[in-house]
Amino acid sequence: MDEPLKSAVDAEAGISIFEPLLEKYKITFSQLGGLQELKKQASLKIIQPFKNPALFKKFKKSAGGGILLYGPPGCGKSYFARAIAGECNAAFYNIGIDQILDMYVGNSEKNIKALFDTARANRPAVIFIDEIDALGRKRELLRHTNMTSTINAFLAQMDGVESDNENILIIGATNAPWDVDSAFRRPGRFDRVFFIPPPDEEAREEIFHLYLHELPIEEINYHVLGEATPHFSGADISGLVDRVSESVIEEILSSGEELLISQEELMETIENVKPTTMEWFEMAKNVVEYANENGIYDELGEYLKNEMGSKRKKMGFL
Repeated sequence: MDEPLKSAVDAEAGISIFEPLLEKYKITFSQLGGLQELKKQASLKIIQPFKNPALFKKFKKSAGGGILLYGPPGCGKSYFARAIAGECNAAFYNIGIDQILDMYVGNSEKNIKALFDTARANRPAVIFIDEIDALGRKRELLRHTNMTSTINAFLAQMDGVESDNENILIIGATNAPWDVDSAFRRPGRFDRVFFIPPPDEEAREEIFHLYLHELPIEEINYHVLGEATPHFSGADISGLVDRVSESVIEEILSSGEELLISQEELMETIENVKPTTMEWFEMAKNVVEYANENGIYDELGEYLKNEMGSKRKKMGFL
């Protein structure tokens, strides 16, 4: 985009102003380890319509729409969304739910309009909304009845009732897709659903290297670390490295000697840490077994069946 990005927002005080992620922070799939099958699906269904609009228009298909990313916390849903925007060469709006919801009546609706107006003024654009279940929560789970008008305003903008949404992709992310209202998953809304699993072995190796390579370390075998951490999320690995770093700092302060992070200390810590994703999978297992009539969680079911390894018996897959 050669022209400066335009800001189409309500000038009234208190209404959010939405700015896209700076170009220098954009990433592509080449910077995203693993997830090969997911990248393939996203390329065909999401990215290619942006890159080859004439071909898809022949088949009455246009770029944009909505997709829902779900999976355990800390597994890179926002990172994957950024990579999609990078592949599409689109402006990326990373929106926290607090930027939309406002305590004053009517302001949430104005924020929603300002967000979509800004994205339309700078298309192609990707709007990424984390914790979409806070906005699209099932009606029976809502505590505040005044959320109804906010939800309706958001769905109207997604539907493009007043404006064309071509070349606007809306990505919602959630750890609890089963709490998202079915109205959000109707055709033309979040009708494409992608399961974001914990990083595979290749990706875990890359994540360990990312967090360790600039620290004072001994020679590290990243392959062994990746192999030893099945089902660890990226956040789990970050926390593990922080834990080891703090331990080494404590030893240095105590002994006065210069010490390095060692393979041995990393492996010892891994043995004493459990991946946080397991609690999520325990809950998700029940959803797959008892609430998957429409097949929306088939990818999750396959992961539970094929990838849980030694944990299968514990998870109930005998």
